[in-house]
Formats: sequence, C-alpha cells, structure tokens
Amino acid sequence: MTSFVNEGILPWEAGLAEALFGMNLTPYHAKLFAHELTKRCPSDSIEKLTSALVDAQVDLNPHQIEAALFAFRSPLSKGALLADEVGLGKTIEAGLVLSQKWAERKRRILVITPSNLRRQWHQELQEKFFLPCAILESNSYNDTVRQGHVRPFECDHIIICSYQFARSKAAEISLMRWNLVVIDEAHRLRNVYKPNNVIANTLKHSLQDAPKLLLTATPLQNSLLELYGLVSVVDNRMFGDLKSFKEQFANLHNKPTFDILKARLQPLCKRTLRRQVLPYVRYTKRLPMVQPFTPSESEDRLYHLVSDYLRRDNLQALPSSQRSLMTLVLRKLVASLSFAIAGALDSMSSRLRERLRLADGPNPLEEALEEDFETLDEIAEEWNEEEAAATVLTEADRKAIQQEIDDLEGFRKLAVSITHNAKGQALLTALRMAFGKATDLGAAQKAIIFTESRRTQDTYSGSSRTVRGRVISSCLTAPTRTRSPSRFIKTGSSSIKESTE
Repeated sequence: MTSFVNEGILPWEAGLAEALFGMNLTPYHAKLFAHELTKRCPSDSIEKLTSALVDAQVDLNPHQIEAALFAFRSPLSKGALLADEVGLGKTIEAGLVLSQKWAERKRRILVITPSNLRRQWHQELQEKFFLPCAILESNSYNDTVRQGHVRPFECDHIIICSYQFARSKAAEISLMRWNLVVIDEAHRLRNVYKPNNVIANTLKHSLQDAPKLLLTATPLQNSLLELYGLVSVVDNRMFGDLKSFKEQFANLHNKPTFDILKARLQPLCKRTLRRQVLPYVRYTKRLPMVQPFTPSESEDRLYHLVSDYLRRDNLQALPSSQRSLMTLVLRKLVASLSFAIAGALDSMSSRLRERLRLADGPNPLEEALEEDFETLDEIAEEWNEEEAAATVLTEADRKAIQQEIDDLEGFRKLAVSITHNAKGQALLTALRMAFGKATDLGAAQKAIIFTESRRTQDTYSGSSRTVRGRVISSCLTAPTRTRSPSRFIKTGSSSIKESTE
C-alpha cells in the first residue's frame, strides 16, 4: 500500500479507497473517495439521497425530492404524511425514502397497500429502484411456515401486503422492530378515531412504535376529524385526545385558530398541489363535454321497483348489520346499467335460496357482490355497522324469503329484458363526438372509460365495438400504472381503455 501519512492521509482512508476501487490512488483521490464513502449528511440535505439513487431508473421532479427530504427532516419524528394531489408521484416519493433506508441498511420495511395495488408496488420498487421486495399473502405466508421459517415477516426483502392481511397478522407485526412502515391510500384509516373501525384501530395499535410514512391524495374528505384520525396514526400525541381537538379547532373560520392548526401540521404533513408544479410538469389541456341522456320507460320502471324494494322495512336479502352499506351499493348499480344490477339481483336471490337450504346460512353478501361492484371491499372496511348474530328461521321467515326470491327474480328478468340502455347509447354518441373533436385537434383517437361495476365494463366492451363501424377486439392487460383490471380495445386508428377504477 502506498504511504500517504506525510500527505495528510490516514492509513485507514487509503486502505478503504484502494480496497474498494482496486487501484493505486493519488493522495488527493484517496482522501476524496474516503470522504465520500464515510461522510454523513444532514437529514434535510439533498446529498442524503444522491448515493442511494445512483442506479434508480426514474425521472425525478423537484417536488418529489422535496417530499422525500421532508420525510427525513426530523430524525426524532414518528413519521410523516405525504398528501400530494393525484398524479404527482407519491409512490416515487416513497420509493426515494425506501431507497435511502435500504442504503443505510435499515431494512426492516413494510408496505401496506390495498390488495389491488400490491403488484404495482412490487413492480415499481423492483424496476425503478432495484429494491428487493416480496408480496406476502396467505398462500406465500403458509408456504414459508411449512418450509420451517416460523416468522415470515423476518426476511431480507421489503414486505408488501394488503390491509386485510396486515390486520389478520397484527399480533406478529407488532412484535417486529420496523425501520419504516409505508401505508398507501392511507385515507382508509381516516376514521380510526371511531372505536368500531376495526381495521384502522388494529393497524394503529400494532404499528404504534414503528416510524410510518402515510400516502394519500385525500387526507380530508368529509370532516376535520378525519385529519385528526390520520395524524393520530403517525403520532397519537400530536393533538391529544378527540375531545380536546374538537374544543380547540371547532371554529376554523377564526383565523388565529386556523393558523394554529396549520402550524401544528407543518412538521408532519406535506401537500403539493397540481397548480404548484405547472412550471415543470406539462398537463394535457382538458376540454369538458357533457352528453345528456334520458332513461327509457323500462329502465325507469326498473329503477323505481328496486328503489321501492330497498325501502321495505324488512328485507331478508340484506343483513340488518349491512343494510345501509348494501343499499348504497345497489343504488349505485341500478343507476349504472341494467346489466350491472341484473347480476347483483341474481347473486342476492341465489344467496336467499342457499339460506333456505343450509342450516348455517350462505356466505356473506359482500363476497356474493364482489364480482358486481369493484370497490365493495374498500367501502365495507370503513363501514361502521356491527355484524348481527345468526338466527333460526321460522316458518314465517321462510315464506318471506321465498316471496323476496320471487320479487328479486322478477326484477332480474326485467333487467335482462332491457337490451338497449340509454346510458350505453349516450356513451357511444359521446365517444364519436370526442373522436371527432380529437381529429379536428390532430390528437390521437384514444378514450378511457371508468366504471365501478365489472359487469358494466363487460357490457361496454361489447357495445364499444360498434364505434366508427369497425370490428374490434379486446384483451385483458396489466399496464404499469393501472390500479385494477382493465381492457384495451383497438379500433383501427382509435383506442379505448376500460378500467374499473
């Protein structure tokens, strides 16, 4: 080894540099490389991220760097809430934080996300940040246990799991010393201040000692108490108890009170708006077009029949514990297409037949309607109704159930008899108008159709084949940024993408 002692270079610095770079270095370069390899940066310095991102395959925007540094700003904080508006790259911001944690060898990391986003997280962390990660769900968990590893959460990868799975393994999760827990779509925890919100309270309790990074575009939706709930997940002492929060911030029209709330949130919550990134992010100009439609006589009759049915005092098909939830779902479906409500009505009548046949009763109605309504699991987990105990059917109950089966079957027959939906026809008209406008502007003829019902998506897939008079085909795909099942339909020079979310 070259002697650098007289040059002001310590032997360990020269040894470190030469061992890593495999060459004889000048005193200057040995000192420089040793400094770069061993230096420590302030938590809010951009230099903190540079070494961790040397291989990352991602185009970063200034607000994303700023958000990642915000998450690191206070080494004593219990976490942060990143609440950028939709489309500003919160997943990338979290990836920056995860990369730095991984580079610091703080590798006990858990990502909790809705089940339909697990693969997207897995793909982005691996392809954009080259971070090893694994999706943990029931099958993979049980396989790991059978192989002799009794604590599957202890592994050499970033673990990605769903809200439901995290809840089911809360006891095991609480035993881990996590370096970081990322919670995506964190607004699902906004009602944690309500004791009967089981999933939110279970996760809050099991992760109370772990540093957390919450991601949501909608930290506040209906009530200021939702913001209190999200903040309490990160730091339960930030606002104190619910009563004191209500007393202190009940009147936000008072400017001093509003300023106090902003100051309290500033060290924990960061939000970037789309209008703030316009200088360096180009958004496509939007030209709104409205296509009105009037339901046909049969569609109007079906809507009123189902609405009257849902207003009945006693409904056998809807469990009393879930009546409000299922009424909401069915009203959304009946306001969609007749084909969408037909499937749900069939599921309900089949479930009632199973109830008559089986002593233990059928599967939960939530499971029966999952195929009809994409976001049912998300709505259900935030609903605050208690589950009712099973009861033995009397002869009167059996007669009422049979009558309800007959009614539901009648509604279903009416629904499937409606072959032309006014809403579907209006969609085709709107597509033709939009494609015509796109042609005038010299833009590509592409369209995205969002639906809440998978059956509606199937129906649109068939009806949209007539757009521009061409025969078109469809196939299931998994685009990188798609968060749920989608179909791409190609029609000559036109493309239509259908998605349930």
